[in-house]
Amino acid sequence: MSFEIKEKTEVRLVFLGAAGVGKTALIQRFLKDTFEPKHRRTVEELHRKEYEVGGVKVTINIIDTSGSYSFPAMRKLSIQNSDAFALVYAVDDPESLEAVKSLREEILEVKEDKYTPILVIGNKIDRQQERLVSSEDVLSTVELDWNHSFMESSAKNNINVLEAFKELLLQANLPSWLSPALCRRRETFPKERSKQPPMNKTDSCLIS
Repeated sequence: MSFEIKEKTEVRLVFLGAAGVGKTALIQRFLKDTFEPKHRRTVEELHRKEYEVGGVKVTINIIDTSGSYSFPAMRKLSIQNSDAFALVYAVDDPESLEAVKSLREEILEVKEDKYTPILVIGNKIDRQQERLVSSEDVLSTVELDWNHSFMESSAKNNINVLEAFKELLLQANLPSWLSPALCRRRETFPKERSKQPPMNKTDSCLIS
């Protein structure tokens, strides 16, 4: 008896982090290419985006969670049902990095798997003058100690937003023909002297 192995065509991504770090802003930049500077409190929102490649539909579900810790049961359910995680902090807010550490421990406890796909995102690099979190220190902790991926971004200036989602989809094991690995390799940090924000080519991958 032979079994047909179907490739994965639906993934669930969840964004976690303290309030005000830019989770919603990153998602809206990816989905609509818009940026709303005013912070709006999120309870939990589910976004769905469909792509059709080679006649096959791929559905991406994105869960935008609350930065408040008043919904632990809701957060636990989101963690249980998701394929990959974005842990977001703001580079001008050291306390938000501490929240990322706690959330990571919660994810590993709920999923019971230390190899759970996690991308740590240091957002708001457009606020370099207010930066209080060292990128080198976080990079060392995330990639060497935790064995997760790390990058910095700016939802406001649209830096590394698309690349963050490509990385998450790669880790969520989308079909090989749709894999963001076919795109040029991401860079952890944007190039300081580049005239245009790097890694935002919309035609560099099947998912754009």
